[in-house]
Amino acid sequence: MFDFLTYIPVIGPLLTTIIPFVIVLSIVVSIHEYGHYIVGRWCGIHAEIFSLGFGPVIMSRVDKHGTKWQVAAIPLGGYVRFLGDADGSSLKKNNVDPAIQHKTLNGAKLYKRALTVFAGPAANFILSAVVFTGIALYVGTVSNDTVIGKIAELPESQSELRTGDKILSINGSAVNEFADIYSMYGTLKEEASLDYAVTRDGQDIIIPGPSLSPALVGAVLPVSPASKAGLKVGDVLLFADDVEIKSFSHLVSIIKSSTETKIALKVWREGQVIDLSITPEFRDIQVGQSQFEKRMMIGISADLPFYAVVESTPFFKAMEAGVLRTYSVITGSLDGIYQIIVGNVGAENLQGPLGIAQVSGHQASAGLLELIALVGFISTAIGFLNLMPIPVLDGGHLVLYAYEAIFRRPPSAKAIQVVMTLGLTMLLSLMLFTTFNDIMRL
Repeated sequence: MFDFLTYIPVIGPLLTTIIPFVIVLSIVVSIHEYGHYIVGRWCGIHAEIFSLGFGPVIMSRVDKHGTKWQVAAIPLGGYVRFLGDADGSSLKKNNVDPAIQHKTLNGAKLYKRALTVFAGPAANFILSAVVFTGIALYVGTVSNDTVIGKIAELPESQSELRTGDKILSINGSAVNEFADIYSMYGTLKEEASLDYAVTRDGQDIIIPGPSLSPALVGAVLPVSPASKAGLKVGDVLLFADDVEIKSFSHLVSIIKSSTETKIALKVWREGQVIDLSITPEFRDIQVGQSQFEKRMMIGISADLPFYAVVESTPFFKAMEAGVLRTYSVITGSLDGIYQIIVGNVGAENLQGPLGIAQVSGHQASAGLLELIALVGFISTAIGFLNLMPIPVLDGGHLVLYAYEAIFRRPPSAKAIQVVMTLGLTMLLSLMLFTTFNDIMRL
């Protein structure tokens, strides 16, 4: 089988962009192709070559099944070439002895062909579920108890909160579980300081504590104005164009009322104040069910000044979380395509290969865990894309097999050639369009 995503040029700084992108793409595409290979082998379809990369072969060996495993010089994905295919696309055919025709992809029974083709995307979904399960096991589950597990560093904090304090109330409002603190955010987000009733060492005391809405960076969106400006998780924004930022909601109002011109920021980071400049940009933001609006943004999210205790996650609960996370990425992709089709979201939000490369570099710089998480997201995305009913992709092959199952005969060679040409044209057009979007964001 063939994955057209592997023929994507990448431009960018070598260490920070290309290498993480190559690692992510190689893992995801190799698993995709291995899905085709292993299920094909189980179905009696012989794979002549399994290649990691394209171009000149660096090293190879032939296994006991007669499959040549090779590593090629251009590490942008890979392919499986089954018996009877003239190339890795499974479109061009070689003449094969009728006695072994059943060992070719196109000579195998219909259900075996369908299983072999579907196995690639399925392998991607399995990889994503495994990755997200592993992350859930490693990161743990945030407790809903009101005990403070960690406190964020803030400049000139007047907070007397300590790790291990159990919060009973904030400004007189009872806190029975940690989720109650999030529900208070809307009414208390403008307060610069708050009174916290806590239990400490067996005693109930009232102490001053931080705002629930400091201008604290909780996450930075890859390929966003914030990532380009150099903002990092844990930064606290102090001033924007000499205007003091009183809270995160105040920052949001400043950005929303700004234009696409540079804003001078003063940022507190690990005890030092640094100067940065940032240029906000318009993005489509979801504000309700199937409702979007264009809003000026910089690409950061808020964070609380303290965090709950993190507990270990039971294996089966982590597995459930991994599967649900994979499912949510698929449904999110479907919803995103629908919103673009109906015009709620602009097509300029589509991201292409250069954007993925930038995201890979951003996640790699953020840490190994973030890069592993990206493998999970990209794997789901590639599995989903390959199931699209576009000729040339796996989904297109499955549509042709469905036609054959319904009409008891395969489409004519001429019809196949026409739909394959249309599919390739559509795919290349999409790649060019998304690459143009990526270039415009550089």
